[in-house]
Amino acid sequence: MRAVRDRCVWSQQITHEDLVPYLQEEAAELIDAVEAGTRDDLREELGDLLWQVLFHAEIASRDEAAPFTIDDVADGLVEKMVRRHPHVFADAVATTPEEVLVHWNAAKAAEKRTRTSVLDGVSHHMPSLALAQKLLGKATAVGVGATPTQPVGSEAELGEALLALVATARANGWDAERALRQRLRGLEGDVRTAEAGERPADLEQ
Repeated sequence: MRAVRDRCVWSQQITHEDLVPYLQEEAAELIDAVEAGTRDDLREELGDLLWQVLFHAEIASRDEAAPFTIDDVADGLVEKMVRRHPHVFADAVATTPEEVLVHWNAAKAAEKRTRTSVLDGVSHHMPSLALAQKLLGKATAVGVGATPTQPVGSEAELGEALLALVATARANGWDAERALRQRLRGLEGDVRTAEAGERPADLEQ
């Protein structure tokens, strides 16, 4: 990576911001490989995503104000994983996945103690459905949420229901993506209201 950065005239000009579309594309291709690809596809796409990490780290290593290297990235990751796995690297006990999650969340809360909201750290660059699932999990922690409309028996049936909703949006000339994101902004507002000690309008009904 260092040689590529030094000797490739295209790579020399690339910034962290320039790499964002490629990072999104490589992550999407890795998901495709996991869900529908071969083992060879998976190996290749993991390599492509790793290349993005190496590229970002090499760019960062040349920053004049606050440089760091891929070794710094790896060291930070090791320290984090050790902190978040006290049942592996210390004397804590976890015999179920739920107990592991308790340790993980406790360590994460200690690391992020400057955060003032359960919404802090949630990226709005996530796809809207993934963002909705993430926000609903966060909202549950403060007693806010959305009521499921009708039960579905499987993920396949859920996919059919979601596709039907998108078809409804298309038939009416609505933007399904925009509609969900607008609703999510409302959910975020309800969460922040609840955190401030006020009752959101939908909870008063």
